[in-house]
Amino acid sequence: MKKRISMLLLASLALSLTACGGDGGKKESGAGVEELVSEYGFQWTDTSAPILNEKGAAELSFSIYSSKNASALDYNDMKIMQDLYESTNVYVTWENVSESVYSQQKNLILGNADNRPDAIYHAGMGAGEIIKYAKRNVLLPISDYLEYMPNFSKILEERPDIKKQLINVEDGKIYSLPRVEEMGLMQNPNLLFLNKAWAEQAVAAGAVSGISAADLKDGLTLDGDQMESMLRYFKENDMNGNGDANDERPMNFVYNNWQGNQCDLYGMFGLNDNLEHRVIVDGKVTYTVLDDRFKEATNYIAKWVTEGLIDRVSFEQSQDNFLANGKGLELYGAFYWWESETVVSNPENYIVCNPLVGPNGDQTICVSNNPEVGTGEVIIFNDCPNVEVLLAYFDRFYDPEISAQVNYGPIGIVYEEEKDANGMLVQKELSGDMTADEIRLQNAPFGIIYLSDYAWNNVVHMEPRAQLRLERLKAYATPFVPEGVKPCPNLQFSMDELNTLSNYETNINDYIRTNLISWLTKGGVSDADWEKFKSELNGKVNLSEVQQVYQAAYDRFISEN
Repeated sequence: MKKRISMLLLASLALSLTACGGDGGKKESGAGVEELVSEYGFQWTDTSAPILNEKGAAELSFSIYSSKNASALDYNDMKIMQDLYESTNVYVTWENVSESVYSQQKNLILGNADNRPDAIYHAGMGAGEIIKYAKRNVLLPISDYLEYMPNFSKILEERPDIKKQLINVEDGKIYSLPRVEEMGLMQNPNLLFLNKAWAEQAVAAGAVSGISAADLKDGLTLDGDQMESMLRYFKENDMNGNGDANDERPMNFVYNNWQGNQCDLYGMFGLNDNLEHRVIVDGKVTYTVLDDRFKEATNYIAKWVTEGLIDRVSFEQSQDNFLANGKGLELYGAFYWWESETVVSNPENYIVCNPLVGPNGDQTICVSNNPEVGTGEVIIFNDCPNVEVLLAYFDRFYDPEISAQVNYGPIGIVYEEEKDANGMLVQKELSGDMTADEIRLQNAPFGIIYLSDYAWNNVVHMEPRAQLRLERLKAYATPFVPEGVKPCPNLQFSMDELNTLSNYETNINDYIRTNLISWLTKGGVSDADWEKFKSELNGKVNLSEVQQVYQAAYDRFISEN
């Protein structure tokens, strides 16, 4: 926003001619659309022109509440927000709080009709919350106002799959604005990296059969026995040459992390596991933990843990610990992550492998349910006057050039003023002591965006590391996912279905998590305990009812109606 505020604006604020919010003097109704057009120059069809005239800029304003990253500037001071004001003439006052404060205040804000902002950005609204507050007429049915949102309307028209992830099952309306960042990365969050120099020593010593030093390059395929032999050699020898044969960590990951986790190890047994153990196979919602191959895989992996081939710290460490321990002296023989460049100081010493081949010849990987479409990102309160103006303002966020700046940072700070020969945004070279991540966190509000194929091909280049991830995944991961296997998308549920999930799903997740980590770290699972586990999942833990809910929601999602 502009640093200066005209005297006219100050006077108008004092006279409570604002929209909602301000100093608590909320108006119960705003100008009608005809008055907005005639008095304030309101227009929404030309997405490159101001939304309001100068009078509208002075006399109308909106209050938006948002959590923010601790590293980020106050949104009122962010250049992208100031640039949006310059281009739209829509004046927004941002109230920023920490994520922890928002989590504490969220229900209070939603429940306090006398002192609410106009909207919440980074709202984090789940399907159940949306149904609850929509029924109470707290939330604005955004789908009733789509004519004022040409960018967003186009997305919904061209992408019915996105629309289906937003529609409230109870009344068929949309009550929140989404974040869409599609790169094709999220469903495969692991790549397997191997220390090439260490592997060369193992091969030269005759510790690993069936491969030669010439095979040690990107795209190497190892079976489970070969990897086991490799890891054992790493464990029993002073691979980093520091005189201590006990500080090497043969295989490392971050247990149950959103990326770089243990799930790909289950691919050796033909299972496309993930953190929820729920995946779509040939149109059916399938739980990997009900498959007897899951027991075989768990016992196989547990043996590696017992023998010290998988570092036991993998089950205890945070992502930050994992990344910190990878720097400096080489400790990792093999690890799962998206890129070696983030994990280790000498990434050139590591090769990326194809998925491991299991004892029965299976070779596949994890299919994560990490969504590329984030629902519930922005909500607007139903009593916000002049909401057509606010929606037209939010609609600008879905312009791909603005989306890029909202997601990464503005032109002039993150991007060059001049575009490249293809008319695409060009990232500025780093200068000073700040990393690209630090600059981004400071200057980008994130939130509602639409970055998909068109944007990546015509508007903005992917970050170099994202391009590298995508290239590696296309070469060494996605070819190994069977055609009929897909991640479970964002699904919308009825209130009855949500009640079923609320009653059972947390207990199911806890039951699986408790048993699994015990089996993996304590030598495996017996046949008797496995049969008991399956029986209780389908009995008192009620996994079958939860599975039916997901199947019904998925069937609605893929239906044409």
